[in-house]
Amino acid sequence: MRLNKYYSAAFLAFFVWGFFSFALKPLHNYPSLDILFYRVFFSAITMVLINVVFRRNVMRKNWNHFKTIPPKQQKSVVMLTLGGGIFLSSNWFVYIYVMNHVSVNAASLAYLICPIVTTVFAFFMLKETLSKWQWIAVLISVFSCVLLSFNHFQDIFYSLITAATYALYLVSQRKNNDLDKFLSLTIQLIFTALVLLPFYPKYSGTIPVEPLFYGYMFLIVFFFTIIPLFLNLYALKGINSSAVGIMIYINPIINFLLAIFYYNEQVSSLQLFSYLLILVSIVVFNEKLLFPRKLKLVPSEIPVLK
Repeated sequence: MRLNKYYSAAFLAFFVWGFFSFALKPLHNYPSLDILFYRVFFSAITMVLINVVFRRNVMRKNWNHFKTIPPKQQKSVVMLTLGGGIFLSSNWFVYIYVMNHVSVNAASLAYLICPIVTTVFAFFMLKETLSKWQWIAVLISVFSCVLLSFNHFQDIFYSLITAATYALYLVSQRKNNDLDKFLSLTIQLIFTALVLLPFYPKYSGTIPVEPLFYGYMFLIVFFFTIIPLFLNLYALKGINSSAVGIMIYINPIINFLLAIFYYNEQVSSLQLFSYLLILVSIVVFNEKLLFPRKLKLVPSEIPVLK
């Protein structure tokens, strides 16, 4: 896997996301819903400004394309885009809650098993095929989750919910290819903001007045939402999604290390063994990409010296 600017962008995006807890944990005294409200509202406003100021031609081109596709396809684009917004905002809320009220361990586990959960959903919902080695990886991952459920049922329960919501988002967006990805994400955030807006007066706490809150919210919106998404989208211009998929494991591995060495969370030997099994399942699942076979020449293809 040759390192270039696209691989570097993907690596940097997930590396930055790995330190999300640094901006999220200081806000643990604020309700998870409040953090979700402000993250969605501020992110939506920021992304609208980016599109209006820097991407007018892209918006115009996408609108003209949308008008030319058949009505049935238009309906599919609308449903996939808005449904993706619901899954994405659900994932954000559960992740914030897990990070601040369950454990960093549970949050890191969620994104370790997310690619496996995504693959299983894609197999049943999109009829995508799995190789023998990929099925073995899925079984290893399931077994590790069973081990983690012993005496840690809460962690595995919330991890699976977090992984499932993001997996459903990814699966739902695999067929949503008629619009520019960044524009689709902007529409999803606008839709999510509009859905959340009626609930804000009743379910939000008092409006934060501490500069600390807005300082960390600035970090969350720009450095842990907008910038990594830009890097991710840029990376997908030059490398395929499977290559980017491997990079996603940078995020939970950093989370897991922070949980042990920075947040001093207790980790049992069973948990360590289970995480090791998940890492093994990751290698097995991506064995074709990590260990490409050399093509063997058949006798008729062997060059003959004359």
